[in-house]
Amino acid sequence: MLRVARAVLYAVLPAEVVFVVLLVSGVPLPRSVALATEAIITAVLLLEGAVACWLYRSARRSGADRRGALSSVLDQLVPAKVRRLMGFDTRGLVSLVLWLGRRRHGVPPGATAVSYSGAQTATMMMFLFAMVVELVGVEIMLRAFGAPAVVRNVFLAIDAYSILAVLAVIAACITRPHVITADEVRVRYGAFFDLRIPREQIATVRGVRNYNEDRLINVEDDRLGIAVASQTNIVLELTEPITAIRPFGRPAEVRTIRIFADTPATALDAFAPRTEPAVGI
Repeated sequence: MLRVARAVLYAVLPAEVVFVVLLVSGVPLPRSVALATEAIITAVLLLEGAVACWLYRSARRSGADRRGALSSVLDQLVPAKVRRLMGFDTRGLVSLVLWLGRRRHGVPPGATAVSYSGAQTATMMMFLFAMVVELVGVEIMLRAFGAPAVVRNVFLAIDAYSILAVLAVIAACITRPHVITADEVRVRYGAFFDLRIPREQIATVRGVRNYNEDRLINVEDDRLGIAVASQTNIVLELTEPITAIRPFGRPAEVRTIRIFADTPATALDAFAPRTEPAVGI
């Protein structure tokens, strides 16, 4: 029953997204098609609800509390990659709000925030500007060719969502910097990656200059690279491997971590051991 529910969810979700886009765009769907689509969606919701209730009751009978049971239902019913994609979108929208409020996420008092977005923000802003120009250009072109409003609205919705997604990525990278505290180092890349490393597990930290990183987040053997604009400039060597979770949930045991910082000197200074000033007697 669980497999059927997950398979139906995989099959119906894309169709439902297309249906919603068509409705928002003002596409005049035949009444029979609209009624059939609504009936299918209702049946799927009833199936998912029944399976969710069954999973919830099973978890409660196993001794889980309400929150734990709900978490178990979500984990079993919604595929991991879908949950992670939903998490990217949610954290991206939250980051937009933080960006507008000139606030940062996960930087406690006394911590050192190490920004990494400076090397890419200008390029991404240029890309964003090009997307806005494209949106306007496509609208002008479609009007010139006499395209119906339905077609124009579909392109407008797709382009608007793309612009919002790029804005969310920019905001997430700005509001979610690397964080260095007395107890841990938090290595991040926007809404896509987050790794907490205990300070006592860091053996050495050194500055480097790598300009040939070929992937944004790359794992080779036990080496993890988190690049910005194909660059990294700080290397952390650990005393023992640590588990890093890649963007779509795949774990990796890593012992060497390469990251990028806009001001590596500030980051290296934050890693330096602090000595308490001597008190005269």
